[in-house]
Amino acid sequence: MRRDRRRAANSNLRTAVQVIKCSKCKEPVLPHRACAACGNYGDREVIATQ
Repeated sequence: MRRDRRRAANSNLRTAVQVIKCSKCKEPVLPHRACAACGNYGDREVIATQ
């Protein structure tokens, strides 16, 4: 029974989503993802954008 209570208590603990800025266009981007606005990941263009 203690295990069930511990699991229920931990279900409400969530961390906030971290957001960084793209180094090229300064748009908000999730970490370890390519930028949707300019297609860059780090210093490389990995998605061709128009």
